[in-house]
Formats: sequence, structure tokens, C-alpha cells
Amino acid sequence: MSKALPISIYHNNSCSKSRSVLELLTKEQANVDIVHYLDHPLNKEELTGILQILQLKPLELIRTKEPLFQEKFAGKVLSDEEWIDVLLSYPILMERPIIIKGNKGVIARPTQRIYDILEQGD
Repeated sequence: MSKALPISIYHNNSCSKSRSVLELLTKEQANVDIVHYLDHPLNKEELTGILQILQLKPLELIRTKEPLFQEKFAGKVLSDEEWIDVLLSYPILMERPIIIKGNKGVIARPTQRIYDILEQGD
């Protein structure tokens, strides 16, 4: 019997959506690896890997309604590399929660999107 692939959740405990998804994953008895990306910021390789799995451009992973974004970056036109640097410098701007299992991933908004990951085979 093979061990189920772990599910990584890029988690912000201050976020109610993130807490809800973690609670749901726990109820489903998923093999969960919690990544506290605000306490331990991602490096460029990790972030670009997440973007590839999610098939998103860096700007699509940014919370543009966040006050910090509005103050510093609203209206700016930056390259993908520059947006990656913004996310690395200001991890609070990253959409959450992100769920990754193997080479599949979703931004779990709405929460039910985790089933796109849970229901896939290992």
C-alpha cells in the first residue's frame, strides 16, 4: 500500500479562509504539511515552482486589494520577474491558502476547491 502524497498548505493563521481550509483538510485526515510562509518566506525557486504548478503569472498570485499593494504598487506595470521580487519582499501579498499535492495545486478560494486536489489519485 502506497503512502498518500502529502498536501502542502501555504497558510496564514490570521486568514479565516486559510484556517477553514486547514480545518477541512484535518477533518479529511489528509497528510498535511503546513507551510507558514509569513514566518519562513519562500525563496525564488519555491515561489516559481508554485507559480508553475498553479499555472499563474506572478501578478495573478498577488492580493491586489491588500492595503500594502494599494499603497505601494497599484497602477504599476512590472515584469513577471519584478512581481516575483515583490512577492518575495512582501509575502503578505500572496493569495492564500494555496494547496499543493504533487504537481497539482489550487488557490482554495472558495474552500471547496480543495476537493479538486483531494479527489485526485496519488
